[in-house]
Amino acid sequence: MKARQPETRFLTVGEVAEMLRVSTMTVYRLIRQGEIPAVRVGKSYRLVKEDFDRYLADRYTRAG
Repeated sequence: MKARQPETRFLTVGEVAEMLRVSTMTVYRLIRQGEIPAVRVGKSYRLVKEDFDRYLADRYTRAG
């Protein structure tokens, strides 16, 4: 029996902006600056939840 791979969960720019309580333009700026990795799908971006969680964890430890 083959082990099942965990499914990757993607977040939209709007979802990330809502979680951070910032504008969508701020999230787009973070993507453009390479702060948060994102995947382009058509004309929109999707962020891997694990990448977003890592981004938050990195910022939390730097601030604390």
